[in-house]
Amino acid sequence: MLTVYGCTNTRSSRVLWALEEAGAEYEYVAIDLRAGAGWKPEYLALNPGGKVPTLVDGEMVLTESAAICTYVGDRFPASRLTPPVGSVERAHYDQWCYFAMSELEQPLWTLAKHTFALPERLRVPAVFDTARWEFSVAAKVLALGLGRREFVVGDHFTAADILIAHTLAWARAFKLPLEHEHLSAYVERLLARPAWARTREREREQT
Repeated sequence: MLTVYGCTNTRSSRVLWALEEAGAEYEYVAIDLRAGAGWKPEYLALNPGGKVPTLVDGEMVLTESAAICTYVGDRFPASRLTPPVGSVERAHYDQWCYFAMSELEQPLWTLAKHTFALPERLRVPAVFDTARWEFSVAAKVLALGLGRREFVVGDHFTAADILIAHTLAWARAFKLPLEHEHLSAYVERLLARPAWARTREREREQT
């Protein structure tokens, strides 16, 4: 049995989404980061960073949402969440996963850190305009890469779409405009998937 440690409205939602898409059985353990549960010794033994998500599969412990989503896809190949290792599609999949984490998400995380995540004395509101500009640049790159295709890699849904759609949902929460019509349609289409609705319900049940 897989066990996922997570918290509502965080990157752990991506992992639940991947597991729901794969039809996998898993246990979900809620970690209330806002109440300091991430810093309890028993959780730090699993994830020294005190963050979520954390996946436990037997004796293996894995952190970082993109790595976990990729692991889920590889562990459940029938889901087609990850292209075959060594294929051109896998190379493109890796490209977009790395892009999502290093380019698309980072300006949003900057906004989050300097809005509520960091101690108030360390917040620098002057960085907001730069972060919004950086996100607009990354969104343009994504829009060009996606084009008019339904999915970002190949002709079917992958975990790269999970990472990107969840990040774009964060952008909407920050009220950042998606200036490319087909990008807006893309995220709306992905967030309408039944597995995402099941993810949200699973999180609500554990809150």
